[in-house]
Amino acid sequence: MIEIGPGPGGLTRALLAEGARRVVAVERDRRCLAALAELAAAYPGRLELVEADALAIDAAALGPPPRRIVANLPYNIATALLLRWLDGIGAFAGLTLMFQREVALRLVAAPNSPSYGRLSVLVQWLTEPRLLFDVPPRAFTPAPKVTSSVVALAPRPAPLAADKAALERVTAAAFGQRRKMLRASLRGLDVPAEPLLAAAGIAATARAEDLSVAEFCALARAFALTPRASG
Repeated sequence: MIEIGPGPGGLTRALLAEGARRVVAVERDRRCLAALAELAAAYPGRLELVEADALAIDAAALGPPPRRIVANLPYNIATALLLRWLDGIGAFAGLTLMFQREVALRLVAAPNSPSYGRLSVLVQWLTEPRLLFDVPPRAFTPAPKVTSSVVALAPRPAPLAADKAALERVTAAAFGQRRKMLRASLRGLDVPAEPLLAAAGIAATARAEDLSVAEFCALARAFALTPRASG
C-alpha cells in the first residue's frame, strides 16, 4: 500500500491494523513525522516513511508490485496527482482515493449527465471508477465546507485504444464548447471537422456530452491519423 499524505496517521494505523503487509507513507509535512514514526515503531518492518512531495516522486518506484495507492487527497492537487498516476496506471493494481464530491462525480459520470466532461473521459479511458461512499464534513477536524467521496479506480484489463495527446486535444475542443454541435466545437482543431467525424463514425450534429468514452477514443484515433494542414 502506498499512502499519500497520511498526516498524523489515522488511515495509516487502520491499514496496518487491517493487515496491510507493507505501507509506504509519503508525507511532506514534518510536523506529522513524529506521530508516523511512533506507528512505524509499533509495526516493525511494515511502515516505511518517505518525506517528499507527492507531485515530485514516482509512486511506482516506492515498492514492488502489486501496488495500490490509497489517499485522502488535498483538494488543491487531487486532480493533478490523479492525472500523473494515470500516465503510469499499469504499474498499479488499483487506486482508492478521496476527493471533493464534485470531483468524484465527474470521475464516474456517464454521458448525458451534468458532471460528464473531459476528466470523465480521460479517467474512464484507462480505468473503471466506482463511487464507494461519501464522507461528511463532520468526519474531519477542522470540518471542510464540502462533502467528500471515496472512489476506487481499477485499471482496465485492456485499455481503450487511443493516443493520449490526440484524446486530450479532441476532448478539450469538444467540451470547451459543449453546448455546440461537434461540427462547430471541433473547428479549433487543425483539421476539417466533418470529415474527421465521418471517419470516426460520429454524427456531425452530436454534442460532446452525447459521446461515450469509446466514441471519444475513436475520434482521437481518427484525429491522430488525419494529415494536418502545413504552414
